[in-house]
Amino acid sequence: MMNRRALLRSALLALPAAALAPGLARGADADFWFTRLSYESGDWDVDERAPSNILNALIEYTTLRVDLTERVVALADPGMLEAPFCYLAGRRLLRFNHAERQNFETYVRNGGFVFVDDCNHDIDGLFARSFEAQMAEIFGEAALDRIPNDHPLYSSFFEFDGPPRTAQELNGWGDDLVHEYLKAIEIDGRIAVLYSNKDYGCEWDYDFRNKRFMVGDNTRFAVNIVVYAMTA
Repeated sequence: MMNRRALLRSALLALPAAALAPGLARGADADFWFTRLSYESGDWDVDERAPSNILNALIEYTTLRVDLTERVVALADPGMLEAPFCYLAGRRLLRFNHAERQNFETYVRNGGFVFVDDCNHDIDGLFARSFEAQMAEIFGEAALDRIPNDHPLYSSFFEFDGPPRTAQELNGWGDDLVHEYLKAIEIDGRIAVLYSNKDYGCEWDYDFRNKRFMVGDNTRFAVNIVVYAMTA
């Protein structure tokens, strides 16, 4: 996995963003495919249009050969261990069963990357409390920690001075706070689990063809997340 990351890093960072050419691929020919993790508890099938929006941004800005088909894989399925990137989201209780917990830990400890998004954008909500408690059980109390706003994640492709704000944070739902940082579990100096209370999934849950009506492309940060996951 590390050799593949090194090759991808060289290819992705060799040219400025303006010079990059998009790429499409299918199945085994793809560098990247989007894997959404389903799980028995809670509601994993949220922000349905976000994956296609993220995939569109990767095609527009990077040289990754992207498979346009979102793959939904059960966390309990050993097949998820082969994914280059996993997305896990929800609003309700998240409680891993034995197989889910085993696969999650194996994947994370062996070079995988999971982006976890709390769709409640609420630091004291049911999803947040249940997910964070499980991370403490599996990886230790201090494993999930704030990452600084100058972390390499924020310069992996585009330049950010910390996590971009979302329109979801100050709309009267959730804790009504702007979350000024993201949390992560790092393994061997690399983010393996990136955790957001900012509800990026809902922020990106729109038809990508509507980007032309927006002042700025808010999916650019998704590109940073994926590029970091594939190359760090």
